[in-house]
Amino acid sequence: MTLPINTFKRALKAGQQQVGIWNTIPGPVVTELLAGAGFDWIVLDTEHSLTDIPDLMGMLQAVAPYAVAPVVRPQANDTVLIKRVLDIGAQTLLLPYVQTKAEAEAAVRAMRYAPRGLRGVSGMTRASRFGAVKDYVQRAEEELCLIVQVETGEAVDRIEEIALVDGVDAVFIGPSDLAASLGHPGNAGHPEVVAKVEEAILRLKAVGVPSGILTLDQAFARRCMELGTSFTAVGVDMALLRNAASGLARGFGRGDG
Repeated sequence: MTLPINTFKRALKAGQQQVGIWNTIPGPVVTELLAGAGFDWIVLDTEHSLTDIPDLMGMLQAVAPYAVAPVVRPQANDTVLIKRVLDIGAQTLLLPYVQTKAEAEAAVRAMRYAPRGLRGVSGMTRASRFGAVKDYVQRAEEELCLIVQVETGEAVDRIEEIALVDGVDAVFIGPSDLAASLGHPGNAGHPEVVAKVEEAILRLKAVGVPSGILTLDQAFARRCMELGTSFTAVGVDMALLRNAASGLARGFGRGDG
């Protein structure tokens, strides 16, 4: 059996725009529904959700038959969490709150086997098709993709040194935490925040590193694509459900009007 191809990583390298959606509701049912909706990539989020490793396994299995590429966000940039997520078959990781070059380097080491890194070795994991991919340990790195999340003003100030760490494939800009760090909590649309996001996209483009973002503002999503984002998430399952349910209730004179 051969090593599975990471279509998300291939598309990044080819410079193709990928449009994505966020999955925060645990369990395989919503994940499979979203997987068939037509997006290029889907984030299985374990940072700001109830999703944990047992849920994540089933969610990855639910995505597998579809063309959409799964991107897993662990709870933290942590060696043990990264190892566990990789072992159950995730190939693309989005690591939150990477503030420095040193933190990015630590993430890269956690993604790689020795001697290039310190990922623990196990022969019977879903990642290696339970041992059926005989050269998995030697070749796993070829198809792994590391996205680091830059989400404070300080991190944006040193975005090039973070982005250019060997082993970092892309940088994701987190508008909500960036807004809070700039003194505008809950207001990602503040002009200062928007300007900082646009600055980050342009600086990443200048050094040839793919950038990504999540925004529910469709006009701003298109603006980010024009500026140079390569992977752009435009929706969150919980927000879509809430908005649709509230809209339906209002149509019958219920809810907040």
